[in-house]
Amino acid sequence: MPQFYASCPKGMAEIVEQELQEMGFETWEKTSGGVMFESNWEGCYKANLNSRYASRILKPLLDFPAYQNDELYNHIRKHDFTKYIDPTQTLAIDVVVKDCMLHDQRFVAMKIKDAIVDQFRDKFGVRPDVDSKNPHLRIHVRGVKDQFSVSLDTSGDSLFMRGYRQATGEAPIKENLAAGLIGLSGWDKKTSLVDLFCGSGTLLIEAAMMALNIAPGMQRKKFGFFNLKDFDQAAWDRVIEEAVSKETEELDFKFYGNDIDKKVLDVAKRNAKNAGVAEFIEFNRVPVATALPPEEKCMVICNPPYGSRIGDEDNLKDVYRDLGFTLKHRFNGCEAWVLSGNAELLKEMKLKSTRRHFVFNGNIECRFLKYEMYEGSHRKTPLNKLRETAFKPTGMQE
Repeated sequence: MPQFYASCPKGMAEIVEQELQEMGFETWEKTSGGVMFESNWEGCYKANLNSRYASRILKPLLDFPAYQNDELYNHIRKHDFTKYIDPTQTLAIDVVVKDCMLHDQRFVAMKIKDAIVDQFRDKFGVRPDVDSKNPHLRIHVRGVKDQFSVSLDTSGDSLFMRGYRQATGEAPIKENLAAGLIGLSGWDKKTSLVDLFCGSGTLLIEAAMMALNIAPGMQRKKFGFFNLKDFDQAAWDRVIEEAVSKETEELDFKFYGNDIDKKVLDVAKRNAKNAGVAEFIEFNRVPVATALPPEEKCMVICNPPYGSRIGDEDNLKDVYRDLGFTLKHRFNGCEAWVLSGNAELLKEMKLKSTRRHFVFNGNIECRFLKYEMYEGSHRKTPLNKLRETAFKPTGMQE
């Protein structure tokens, strides 16, 4: 049985493993950056189409030590790369090295490329060209302490690229990380979700797709395995048919997204429409300081800005103070999850978290914190009265 590796953002390996097991795969090794699993190639297609949390599905090919150029070249030549693509197709080599004698990533990539194309030249008299942007075959190489792992990328573009997001706001969260946050929260797929900083709508769109059981890769135009010589169209058709049969078209609850930027809300609406979930999400132009729960019972999941430039932190303190006040005084009886890469700003909320996860948003280590707003502990005014008296600046609500 072939072995595959589902890579993912750091902090999400546990839910990736659970997801793979729910798909029926046997998992057998988990690292901070992904999970190994066993499957035939049809299962590889299935994982690419259905994984909400993984970044890529890789097929491990080689694992060897190398200290010198010739060792690296000769080890690569041991594997037959000509069985994957034709010599008229293209390839790309992605390399990451750390603590290796062969420390120049560009040189390592060139040496591996030479070893692969020399195979084609020896066998066919011609060799594939290199295309770093849109190759037919992408090879991933990771070298750590002189130990090199070589894998075939079956995904092509990273799996976070679902296909529905035509535009984004500032500092958008990747789709698979957004889905991962929802998974980590333990959301039951029955409770209304609220995002108080919805931006381009990614969190809510991912949640709606989960609730409707829409496969996250359904709108992608291509996967890396489409280019392989032994691609099985009949198996792919079966995977698609199975995914479509599991979709549902109705929900008895809604999703709610707030933001203060009208332009980014327009983007969110377009993205939701592209994803086929627009009818289930209500977007409103509302500042966090005046936000109200749309229903008595709901869950809040949000990713407020946390700044990356000098001076951002001071400007954002009021945002976090408003978020803390709103959750404490208006969202009683609700559960809230907040993602932030700035621990100092989180302190401005003046709330105590009851659970926490550490995840990486790109190269930023973030805290994903749970806050439980106990019903009746703070709010004295009934929710309907709050809605009647809430301050609504002219032109802000839509």
